[in-house]
This record gives sequence, structure tokens and C-alpha cells, in this order.
Amino acid sequence: MTVPTSLSRRTKLGALALVCGVASLGVPPTASAENASPAPARSAAPAASTFTDDFNGPAGAAVDGGKWQIETGDNVNNHERQYYTSGNKNAALDGQGNLVITARKENPGNYQCWYGRCEYTSARLNTSGKFTSTYGHVEARMKVPRGQGMWPAFWMLGADIGSVGWPNSGEIDVMENVGFEPSTVHGTLHGPGYSGSGGIGAGYTLPGGEAFADKFHTFAVDWSPNKVTWSVDGRVYQTRTPADLNGNRWVFDKPFFLILNLAVGGYWPGDPDGSTTFPQQLVVDYVRVTGGNVAPSGN
Repeated sequence: MTVPTSLSRRTKLGALALVCGVASLGVPPTASAENASPAPARSAAPAASTFTDDFNGPAGAAVDGGKWQIETGDNVNNHERQYYTSGNKNAALDGQGNLVITARKENPGNYQCWYGRCEYTSARLNTSGKFTSTYGHVEARMKVPRGQGMWPAFWMLGADIGSVGWPNSGEIDVMENVGFEPSTVHGTLHGPGYSGSGGIGAGYTLPGGEAFADKFHTFAVDWSPNKVTWSVDGRVYQTRTPADLNGNRWVFDKPFFLILNLAVGGYWPGDPDGSTTFPQQLVVDYVRVTGGNVAPSGN
């Protein structure tokens, strides 16, 4: 995708080179909800887990290659500043049941980015070709980083992105946070006719000025035919159906795969500044998908 140079720094332009291993992300929502009194999520009957990673293993170990692949490269689409590295250089287990994705201000490999010599390293993981699901409860417990220019995300892309491209593939952003909004996360849908700055979504804001980086929180979507519902710590803050798409096509009734990443800089969050300290970390306690319909790998 060619990114128009006229886009503002807050515009997050979408991603279609993922299948080729080139990193990219979705787009910011156009709405934000303060959620002064969110409704509690409804409890559901227990369902067998179709995907679980609790990130248990020795400190310094790489993620399970049977569940995740690690992307490498930079992201010209969003004008991010990091280079995503391989192996356990920026994504490793901590020996205490967590995955730690670390963004560092460094360039030990003389990595080249779209703007020249890269300034930062980080990591991005996905389950493409290893796990996909249609529908289900998709959840991760995480502690996000803090600081201007930081951009952690837990999201999903349609597994047909290689054949139909983005945004026809569809994108479900379970959680995104940008550093200049430490108390707010965003959940968004992207598809044909509602991509770029027209993504359909809302924000969830913690009360009392608490920052999401202060402790772990649980981010989830409940995804069923013609409906996606977002929650934080079990509290629902938005539900989207085809009626919200202004007559555009709903593309969320097919297999999607999972993505975890920590970006640095870009159109939406802006670049780090003198107030941003490094390293910064996205710490992931677990990722789970329950109640979905599992498709064969690669679909």
C-alpha cells in the first residue's frame, strides 16, 4: 500500500505486507468513549480452549515456534521507527510465565529502515499459518509500556490477506494504546469502506487518571456471527454489528490470525521525545482463544 504523504502524524495507515514478513498495523478509531460507567460483561459457559499460550519456560527462551512466527523488518506504511528483529533478541520469556517484548533505542545490526538507519529495535509475532479461528472469546492479559511514541497492540487479521489484500481481509484491533494517552486503549474494526481514519471503534479510559502501564489488565473481544464486543477487565465498552458500517461490507465471518507487537513511533503515536525512556516493555501474561471454530493451518 502506498501511504499518502499528506496524512497527519495521528493517522495510522493499514497493513497488507504482513504475509511477506513486512510489519504493518491498522488504523486509529474515529470515536472515543470515556466509559464512566461501563456495563459488566456477561459470564459465559466454559468452553474448551482452542489456543493457549501461558509463556512458561526458562528466562531468555524464544516463543514457541509451533504457535508463533516472528516477523522481521521495518514498517514504511505507518512510518514507524523500529526494526523488528528475529529470535529472542526483542521477544523472550522472562522465566516467570510472561512474554516480554522489548523496544530498545539501539541498532546493533546496522538495520536500515524506510527513513535511513533505524533508531530502535522491537518485535512482532503472529500466528499466520499456525493458528486461525472464526469467532470465539479472544483474550490477553498484558501490561503495556509507557512514554511518548510507544504503540503496543494485540490484534487480528483475516487469514485471506494474501489473496484479497488489506482492508478487504478485515482487521480486528482487540487493544491498541498510544503513549500520549496513558489512560486509554482503543478497540477498532477495519474493512472495505471503513479503513484508515474511518475505522469503526471506540476508546476505553481508566478512571482517576490511572495509567494502563501501572499494572496488568485483561483485554478481550467476544466475536460471533455479525457481532464483535470489546471488554477491559471484564467490562464491556462497545459492541459493533453490520448496522454500524454505513452500508459497507462486514468481513468478519471467516478465519483470522493473532498478532502481538510493540511499535515505536508512527503517524498515530508520533515519535518518541526527550521524555521517553528506553528500554520499554510490553509484558504478556497469556493469550487465549476459546469457543472458536478452528480452521486448518494456512487458511
